[in-house]
Amino acid sequence: MKVIIAEKPSVGREIARVFGATTKKDGYIEGKGYTFTWAFGHLLQLASPQEYGYYGWNVQNLPMLPQKFKLAIRKVKSKDGMVEDPGVRKQLDIIKALFDEATEIIVATDAGREGELIFRYIYYYLKCKKPFKRLWISSQTDEAIKDGFRNLKPGSDYDTLFNSAHCRSQSDWLVGMNATQALSLSAGSRSVLSLGRVQTPTLAMICFRYNENKNFVPEQFYQVSIMVDKEGQVFRAITEEKYKTKEAAQLIVDGVKATGNILSVDAKPRKEPPPLLHDLSSLQQEANKKKGFTADQTLTLLQNLYENKLVTYPRTGSRYIGDDVFATVPSLVEKLKDHPEFGKQASVLTEAKLNKRSVNTKKVTDHHAILTTGETPRQLSPDQQAIYDLVAGRMLEAFHQDCIKEITRIVVESGHKFIASGTVIGTAGWRAVFNDPDEEKKDEENASLPKVIQGEDLPITEKNLLEKQTKPKPLYNEASLLKALETAGKEIDDEELRYAMKDSGLGTPATRAAIIETLIKRFYIVRERKNLVPTPTGFAVYNVVKDHRIAQAELTGNWEKKLEEIRSGASVTGFQEEIKAYTRAITQELLVAGKGMVVGAKT
Repeated sequence: MKVIIAEKPSVGREIARVFGATTKKDGYIEGKGYTFTWAFGHLLQLASPQEYGYYGWNVQNLPMLPQKFKLAIRKVKSKDGMVEDPGVRKQLDIIKALFDEATEIIVATDAGREGELIFRYIYYYLKCKKPFKRLWISSQTDEAIKDGFRNLKPGSDYDTLFNSAHCRSQSDWLVGMNATQALSLSAGSRSVLSLGRVQTPTLAMICFRYNENKNFVPEQFYQVSIMVDKEGQVFRAITEEKYKTKEAAQLIVDGVKATGNILSVDAKPRKEPPPLLHDLSSLQQEANKKKGFTADQTLTLLQNLYENKLVTYPRTGSRYIGDDVFATVPSLVEKLKDHPEFGKQASVLTEAKLNKRSVNTKKVTDHHAILTTGETPRQLSPDQQAIYDLVAGRMLEAFHQDCIKEITRIVVESGHKFIASGTVIGTAGWRAVFNDPDEEKKDEENASLPKVIQGEDLPITEKNLLEKQTKPKPLYNEASLLKALETAGKEIDDEELRYAMKDSGLGTPATRAAIIETLIKRFYIVRERKNLVPTPTGFAVYNVVKDHRIAQAELTGNWEKKLEEIRSGASVTGFQEEIKAYTRAITQELLVAGKGMVVGAKT
């Protein structure tokens, strides 16, 4: 008997349906010579400190560095405190009985780091020795499932993926447990002051930006604008200089003549390539900007679409596809010709040569970028439809033609030089899919510019002294925070350069939503309209840790990079020793730093 184990009951039942298995049992399904069972996400976790003999919260226990980590059944709250989840215990007993009878195990948990961890923890906890193979698919369509089972991989191919996941789990335990106890004990706090390997530098980024924003002192500056008339079409030109005093700017205003001479006209065509396909992080950013969805909402909706076979694997960190997947894109585009919003552009693409900017096999990691599957959506909720449309629309954008712009710069002389700039889109290309406003045009003074000739004199109809102020960096919202987490806080706008840094970011696309929700659950931050704002408690924690390594985004980003290197076969021991040394150091730092800590007002 072959046993297939999925990550969730819904996926296990779906795979059973594809096989034609129909005999339902308690905790599994049988049929066609297979048994289909499932976990409920993480059934097991690293054991709590007391299971290693660290009883109570005591400075004498710190740092807690278990010689060997143990696994324990997931706990739930009860009137007697935290107890084993009885549902988990029951399902583990069912899985053990099935594994004992199995001739082979087929792993069908989600094809990623956490999916591998979920299965391996069950496998090792049950002391199972049976051989296992791996189902590795990026889509839940019937054909993808069948194809995946025709091409099962040896389980050992994913040993390094498990090593990476296990090291991540251990490092989160070591840093989180020790730092939390050290800070809480030294502060004498009656409540738990939680710290974590990823959550703390994320909190530090939010608090630092909040301080930067609130303590910003705006500086007044002045510019001068003129309105120039070209045969009834009026356009604005403005001084490039920013004047510190009103008097200096007024001298420019006083010197403006009745006419302006066109010194130069520079009109340059520019090709704007389409955006890359979405990975989870970029989709979360887009959904937050356009729909106001939280990162967690987007992930939940996307996971649901995946399980309903409408999109490919959601927790991907790649924005590229390989040539093999690119071969299927024309048929996916064809299926969108009936889409009420994108049908016209899908039809355009079926007749065009597809853009290959998002095609690069070398940049595809465990999973390719998010695509539609070609299945027709039916009876989606408005929120599900919104996420599906963002995936479908981006797919059309990514394979569309370049947007061709003409960027014009006119220099006008009228007692002083004034600059007029404007962008005219000649060929919309990929921008025709959503018809979104061009971000580059939002700061321009002119919607469009008339045709003017170098050397001609035009009347000046108006002149104005403009009072302006410098602006602070905006508070983080979920979209801008997710973008910052990708690069460990470094401000990089170029999407390909940002993508190149993805292995050095904070957390992973799959975990960043949970990081934000954890900070909210801890009441370290709150949502104020669209912004993420620290609470007094969050600020108190930040003020203690801000100068310590636990708050440094680059340090944690470097660990993420090392975890990815372990995935590629790098040493596990070296990383573990580095984390243990760090744990010893940060524990001692926080035992001192937390003394006298006051959970109070924001500063």
